[in-house]
Amino acid sequence: MKKLSYIILGLIIGALLTYFFCPRNPELDSMQTKLETAEKFELPKGLLKQDYAKELNNNWTKYRKPAVDSCAAMGGHKEDDRSVWWSSKEIRNYIKYAKKQADSLDYKITGYRVYLGVYGQEAGPEKCDLTTMFLVPTGKKRHAEASVSPFNFRGNDQDLPIPPLNRGGGGSGGYPN
Repeated sequence: MKKLSYIILGLIIGALLTYFFCPRNPELDSMQTKLETAEKFELPKGLLKQDYAKELNNNWTKYRKPAVDSCAAMGGHKEDDRSVWWSSKEIRNYIKYAKKQADSLDYKITGYRVYLGVYGQEAGPEKCDLTTMFLVPTGKKRHAEASVSPFNFRGNDQDLPIPPLNRGGGGSGGYPN
């Protein structure tokens, strides 16, 4: 029995010496840490091939642009906006803002909806009657109202009472070829 304890003690000491004195590859350790802490993501649903996106944009130009621009011309404008641009910083900032607002109102954000709108007289002569787009957070109450039915017939993605994001840079150009 005494010899067995010496063998076990020897194995433990040998394992510790191996651990502390064997060279390690810090580059490999660093890569492992980066892999473990890297943000995981899912491939977004609804991705388009670039060629198909160009085709859709060309279809809009062919079938909608003349009608939209003729309406803009009645308001004294050469052409209407057909896209809106926000910087990635603005979008990230808005998402943080919307989440904070939703939390304070006891809502859970489930997505964002993009709406088309048209500026009125209050926007001034340079924007009046022109198209705009704005982003609205959608979601549901965190603590649903009690119900006998286990089904929610009202839908889960209602527009939340949070100020939408507008004032992106407008553009009349189409999808880049």
